[in-house]
Amino acid sequence: MHKVRILGIDPGSLHTGYGLIDMDGNRAVHVTHGQVTTQAGELSDRLRQIFRGIGAVISEFKPDECAVEKVFMYRNADSALKLGQSRGAAITVCAERDLPVFEYTANQVKQATVGKGHAEKAQVQYMVKVLLCLESIPQADAADALAVALCHGHSRENIMRLRELSTKQRGQAR
Repeated sequence: MHKVRILGIDPGSLHTGYGLIDMDGNRAVHVTHGQVTTQAGELSDRLRQIFRGIGAVISEFKPDECAVEKVFMYRNADSALKLGQSRGAAITVCAERDLPVFEYTANQVKQATVGKGHAEKAQVQYMVKVLLCLESIPQADAADALAVALCHGHSRENIMRLRELSTKQRGQAR
């Protein structure tokens, strides 16, 4: 087993959180966290800022894999569309850098970090602080991104086993 650096992303059109952890077996170690804050203006400009901001994080910290929170339904269709476009900008920069991208629902992330799928944001922030031995509770968007990275970090071994098994089965079917 080797160390894997994971970039977690919590997309948003105004604030896109990011968090990096190193997974060494089952042990998660905090690397950094923060957010890309976009300036008011056209959506295309904000998407460019997200693309460039996440790209800069990737260039500096060189993650091996990326995990992104999936879109969940909003009451406001316009907000859901903007969130989806923000996710697209973040996923595109990861794909452009040849990073494998994994997606998790908010409930999966909360279940993995807090132990229940409908946890409050404050509970996620607190558990991220505890699980990563941070000195203070991270800002909400960054905490969510770290939680996404933790979720992937603890799920990735099973995902890799399933992918390997699926590849073997496809090879045998030929």
